[in-house]
Amino acid sequence: MKKILFFSVFIFTALFITGCGVKDYKSSSRPITHEIWDSLLQDNVTEEGAVNYKGIIADSVKFNKYLSLLKNNHPNKANWNKDEQLAYWINAYNAFTVKLIVDNYPVKSIKDIKNGIPFVNTVWDIKFIKIEGATYDLNNIEHGIIRENFKEPRIHFAVNCASISCPRLRNEAFKADKLDVQLADNARYFLANTVKNNFSNPNNLKLSKILKWYGGDFKRKPYNGVKGLLKKYGPTHEDGAGIEYLDYDWNLNE
Repeated sequence: MKKILFFSVFIFTALFITGCGVKDYKSSSRPITHEIWDSLLQDNVTEEGAVNYKGIIADSVKFNKYLSLLKNNHPNKANWNKDEQLAYWINAYNAFTVKLIVDNYPVKSIKDIKNGIPFVNTVWDIKFIKIEGATYDLNNIEHGIIRENFKEPRIHFAVNCASISCPRLRNEAFKADKLDVQLADNARYFLANTVKNNFSNPNNLKLSKILKWYGGDFKRKPYNGVKGLLKKYGPTHEDGAGIEYLDYDWNLNE
């Protein structure tokens, strides 16, 4: 039994690492506007991040127009600056996550959307995202592109996995010219959200498991660890406070 379990974990890990190895795609596209996505989000997402998926389904023409814009314009280093690329990939991750939900709606949780080998492949491994000549899944975008190429840990408060415990889906598109402000705002909002984090006892903090799963990403400067992140963006607490991690709620964020 132990050997079977070890083998399953090994295969999962190997497939995960392989799936996240993303090479630069050669494209001549130029930066796009995210105005359509911005409009959809303002119309169908509350300030707190509750999503009206029925509203997006009803406005499918506009939604598909934005998805086509993403699909026909792959970012590249020749014509896009770093903030333009990062804003694109965050918006793409969020928009294609919404597409998965609306294509399977109604659904109680994104994890109920199945594909591939049970206990190995997940919804995040579905290769349905076609951008110019490249094909991706959500894992490719988050881990193989965003985390690998940008080293910006605040994206963990910006990419949304359509679940209650995830960071809110911001009700505006991410834009290159105000990306730093948006990422900082999302970090403060997420940490102050009492559903996702609990700072009521300043000596014993109860935090989202996102900070446990991706704690290594916050070890780099300027945070030098999760506690450095909390000091910069979190509510008031004691420097030596203990940390516990809350259960994760995968129910749909509607």
